[in-house]
Amino acid sequence: MSESIKDRVAVMGVGCTKFGELWEKDAEDLLVDAVYAAYEDAGVTQDDIEAAWVGIMYPFTGMAGVSLADPLKLYGKPNTRVENFCASGMDAFRNACFSIAAGVYDIVLVCGVEKILDQGSRGLPDLGSSQPVMGDISAPAMFALAATRCFSEYGWNKETLAHVPVKNHHNGAKHPKAHFRKEITKDDVLNAPMIAAPLGRYDCCAVSDGAAALVLSRPDLAKKFNHKDDYVLVKANALAVHTGAPMYKPSFNYIGFPATQDAAKSAYEQAGISNPRKEISFAEVHDCFSITEILNCEDLQFCRKAEGGDFVASGATAVDGELPVNPSGGLKCFGHPIGATGCRMLYEVTKQLQGRADGYQVKNRELGLAHNLGGPGSVCSVTILGQH
Repeated sequence: MSESIKDRVAVMGVGCTKFGELWEKDAEDLLVDAVYAAYEDAGVTQDDIEAAWVGIMYPFTGMAGVSLADPLKLYGKPNTRVENFCASGMDAFRNACFSIAAGVYDIVLVCGVEKILDQGSRGLPDLGSSQPVMGDISAPAMFALAATRCFSEYGWNKETLAHVPVKNHHNGAKHPKAHFRKEITKDDVLNAPMIAAPLGRYDCCAVSDGAAALVLSRPDLAKKFNHKDDYVLVKANALAVHTGAPMYKPSFNYIGFPATQDAAKSAYEQAGISNPRKEISFAEVHDCFSITEILNCEDLQFCRKAEGGDFVASGATAVDGELPVNPSGGLKCFGHPIGATGCRMLYEVTKQLQGRADGYQVKNRELGLAHNLGGPGSVCSVTILGQH
């Protein structure tokens, strides 16, 4: 394995906007709000920033580094736009981490933003199909294939899936920045309108607008700023990419995502983790759909294959459970402004580790994991953060 960046990068400060239908703000407004909140949290000014990365997926949100440089007036310094499906924000964080670990920069900015709702579409806006014969497929339809396959292979059903949205809406109801802050019942999930069978309305995350930002530095520098006593260290940062068209790959079985499995394996090696279920304290995972969170738990080795349904049903992933998953409410309650999601997850993990969570505070907070899954399960980023 190549050299790890474990404990060589510190999170100095974080900022995040409220996620939701933010009609009165554009992408520039959201970036400024999130970034200046991160500056204030870290105790830095814009003059301290030596380079910046921004995660954006959609061209209508922004193109090139000017998407960040213009709203911040961060001119004359490297500004880089990163796009990697739904993992865009966390991949931007990955690139920023490497710049610090390599000793190229001392203090850098990483952020993510997406302004989708202004497009007026239902669901995610279509960028066009790359398959000339078969055409495109909606996100709910793609992940409905995974649910149907697991129903057949494992005997799971809609009640199995319902544990995820009920839990996440319970958590999100307490988070002031969440898009949806209302608890739901199992009956609500089971009786909701169908989106892509067997996934109903409450099995699918919504579309939102939002932005999140983080300021990174070397650990020795972090000791001189606001969070000198509770800055957070990067323990691992991994990325894995598989085919962008798994539905045309005969070996893809839809009962797990190889990108997550590979990224998790790499992250655990970097962090020196041998038993994720026991060593990871809590996780923010990509619950774009209820079935995805369950399969994520298996792919991240929180439980064995085929045991994900029982794992979530047991209460192990509740905020007071053995291994809390999405204590913030996840994508289910925040929605999914693509470029912002990964950075928001890292914002949540950082604040949980520092004992200052916006919503529910987990009790055990030594190591936190953030997981982004992009496209039809094609791209995955896994980041592990820990107390210093």
